[in-house]
Amino acid sequence: MIGVFDSGHGGLTVLQALEHHLPRQQFVYLGDHGHAPYGNRAPDEIYALTLDAIERLFHLGCPLVVLACNTAAATGLRRLQQTWLPDRYPNRRVLGVLVPMVEAITGMPWMADIRTGQRGGRKRTVAIFATRHTVTSGAYLQEIGKRAPEITVVQQACPILVELIESAAPAAIVARAVRRYAALLMRRLNGVAPDAVILGCTHYPLIADLFAAHLPPGVEILSQPDITARSLAAYLVRHPVFGRATQTRPAASLFYTTGPAGSVSALASRFYGKTADFKALPKAT
Repeated sequence: MIGVFDSGHGGLTVLQALEHHLPRQQFVYLGDHGHAPYGNRAPDEIYALTLDAIERLFHLGCPLVVLACNTAAATGLRRLQQTWLPDRYPNRRVLGVLVPMVEAITGMPWMADIRTGQRGGRKRTVAIFATRHTVTSGAYLQEIGKRAPEITVVQQACPILVELIESAAPAAIVARAVRRYAALLMRRLNGVAPDAVILGCTHYPLIADLFAAHLPPGVEILSQPDITARSLAAYLVRHPVFGRATQTRPAASLFYTTGPAGSVSALASRFYGKTADFKALPKAT
């Protein structure tokens, strides 16, 4: 089984893509709805909550966990991969949605020998819409800059967008917020359209049409769920021990939450595209 973690519902967009690209894998989804949203929490608190969730998924039988939460990945993925994981769970793996996006933008593998300033690729501008904490962490800015310094990265925080999407706010209100964030980004760029846009939050694919409508025509909007799913599929080809495929389609994905299971399940279909029956996360043993 492969674990998928997010602070709330947003990771269900990633799970849907994972199921499509890896139909013979079984997935266990954990949403930390009881502590969502993460975007405005302190970094150390986000890191602690993330470690706890990963550990719970390990105990549920998942040797590999995908952090389908940009805030969690931006805050602590590299740190936990370099310290906590080798010390506590050397035979387990944790991957994140941030890594495949950096690889897709730069064309450079995450673990490549980075030699800043020596790539000489095509100059272009990439815009990132994300939560305030993902932007503040500078993770996308730093990781893209180390691999492809010729790429100009411009970030735009969208502080209330996750809350609007999670609460199923009226379409007009969501559209107004997206229009405002797009306008702020274009002001930073002096009206010059970026070459590509990363929707750096797993909630945002649900309203990708709004971003497209309020950005200049022709701007490429990268699909984080699809890119993450293709990256995981390639990873499992290289490391099959972390995701042994079944011969037939496996049982349906399992869903757990730290919040109220009933109300979480009621909203989940909007993100997942079909019914998702969440259960309360079992007590830690």
